[in-house]
Amino acid sequence: MRNFHRVFGVIALFVLSAGAAQAADMKIITIRFGDIVQAAPLFKSGQTQFKTEFEKRKTDLETEARKLGDDAKKFQREGDVMSSDARAKTEKDLQTRKIDFEYKQRQLQEDAQKRERELYDKVMNSIKAVVIEVAKEQSADIVLQDPVYAAPGIDVTDQVIKRLQAASPAK
Repeated sequence: MRNFHRVFGVIALFVLSAGAAQAADMKIITIRFGDIVQAAPLFKSGQTQFKTEFEKRKTDLETEARKLGDDAKKFQREGDVMSSDARAKTEKDLQTRKIDFEYKQRQLQEDAQKRERELYDKVMNSIKAVVIEVAKEQSADIVLQDPVYAAPGIDVTDQVIKRLQAASPAK
């Protein structure tokens, strides 16, 4: 929605300041950004790469969480019959494992967010470059993203998708 307001504001300012005659000569093209992202090979390969990169760590953490939970329940059941030394040692061990687990969990989240940003930036830069290339070839003055309506002749989404797919090494 924010993009809509920004684009609408830019268009309104441009049309008001440029005058009606100049605006009539302006060439506008549009793109459906969501369609481009979903069809971009770099996006698809990035998703696969992200999943393989973090799936094992996530699974290992889930296994560790179950084991820690099982051991904590066991301690609650059996803690009263343990010697004070064994109880203290087990409590300390559980607390240490819990802290370690929480650290690993935070680290996974931070690593995943960092990697997601890197992949996102890579995909966005690739898409942006192709959109600019198509816009220049068509001598467009402005590119609008996700308009409510666009005549088929000014929507270049399919051209951008074809270029992205053609540029993909793993075609």
